[in-house]
Amino acid sequence: MNKVTLKYELDLDFVLLAITSPLKDYRLCYFINKDSGLKLRKVDDHEVWMPSPVGRIYFSRYAYFSDISDTEYYLLANKAVDGGFLIPEMKQCDYFLLIRNFIDDEDLAALQSRIAGIPDVVVASEISPEKLKSKENLIF
Repeated sequence: MNKVTLKYELDLDFVLLAITSPLKDYRLCYFINKDSGLKLRKVDDHEVWMPSPVGRIYFSRYAYFSDISDTEYYLLANKAVDGGFLIPEMKQCDYFLLIRNFIDDEDLAALQSRIAGIPDVVVASEISPEKLKSKENLIF
C-alpha cells in the first residue's frame, strides 16, 4: 500500500516584536499611536483553537494598514481574558507587534526604540518567529 505524506510550511514572512508592559492593551495602543505615528484600531479578536478541554480562546487584536508603504501592523495580546497564552513559551511577554510587508531595518529600529521609550514598557525586542514552538498561533 502506498503512503502519502503531506508536508506544509507556514508562511512566516513577518517581523515580530515582543513587548513586556503592565499597561492594558488600549493604553499601550494609545501610547504606540502617539509616539510612533501609527493608527492602530481595535478589530475582531484573534481566535485560536486549543486542545480540549480549553477549546477556543480569544486574544485582543489591534490593526493598522498603511496605504503608503503597504505595511500591515497588528498588536496582539499574549494573554487571553479567559486564561491561556497565545505563545505559551513566551509567558513573560504581554504583547506582540506583528508587522507584515516590512522592508526597512532602520524604520524597524526606530519603531522598536520608540516603543521601548514608552515609560511603562519594560522591554520591546525583536524575536524570530521560526524559533517559536507555537508559531502557528500567529497565522491569521
